[in-house]
Amino acid sequence: MSTPAESLPPTPNDSLSIAGVDYHSRLLVGTGKYKDMEETRRAIEASGAQIVTVAIRRTNIGQNPDEANLLDVIPPDRYTILPNTAGCYTAADAVRTCRLARELLGGHDLVKLEVLGDEKTLFPDITATLEAAQTLVSDGFKVMVYTNDDPIIAKRLEEMGCVAVMPLAAPIGSGLGIRNPYNILTIVEQAQVPILVDAGVGTASDAAVAMELGCDGVLMNTAIAAAKHPVLMASAMKKAIEAGREAFLAGRMPRKRFASASSPLDGTFF
Repeated sequence: MSTPAESLPPTPNDSLSIAGVDYHSRLLVGTGKYKDMEETRRAIEASGAQIVTVAIRRTNIGQNPDEANLLDVIPPDRYTILPNTAGCYTAADAVRTCRLARELLGGHDLVKLEVLGDEKTLFPDITATLEAAQTLVSDGFKVMVYTNDDPIIAKRLEEMGCVAVMPLAAPIGSGLGIRNPYNILTIVEQAQVPILVDAGVGTASDAAVAMELGCDGVLMNTAIAAAKHPVLMASAMKKAIEAGREAFLAGRMPRKRFASASSPLDGTFF
């Protein structure tokens, strides 16, 4: 007897939708800190990522014709290039950087916004982030925004028109993992746009935890590029994202204070 379709569990082969485009991979990766372009290419391929973020202020994507062009190893016909504003400390700089990226990429309007507060913590400057987000949304950009793990700010950025909100798990490049899972959970529960953990992931288990919390995806760079074997870590991260997503869809068992036998004794004969 067949099972009614409505009673079937959610399929683990669901897609991530950002700004009206569907992606089968929920892992987004960066391009910094690799030893060379070849390692960059191999790690990104191993990750299975379809969205690759590029720091416009630090990476050549055509603005310097005499230098190696990153787009030669991550071609735009294969990957969605996500320009980011890493290294920007004012709203004006971030807006200018996004406009430069749109010009270099032939009108591309999907960007990752980050406006940093200081060089030591690399925490977001929320006041400047809100200002830049409003300007970019008004200018027709589809903004994926890096922010802190404050549920109020996350909701405000969504209401402003950002297409994805990306709270940090821990400071950029720290590898500390998710330090405040309950804030991330609150952000996820109240969101109507994709929520992606951005910054702080150190290893595969961190990525799995983010997905088990219900995050729509994870963006990382240092966790892969700074590993002893980046290509192997990229492969591990791909699997962790998939496993964490399936666990979330499956629904974990409830936590219990005391033991519960795997094989119940009810109905036994001795």
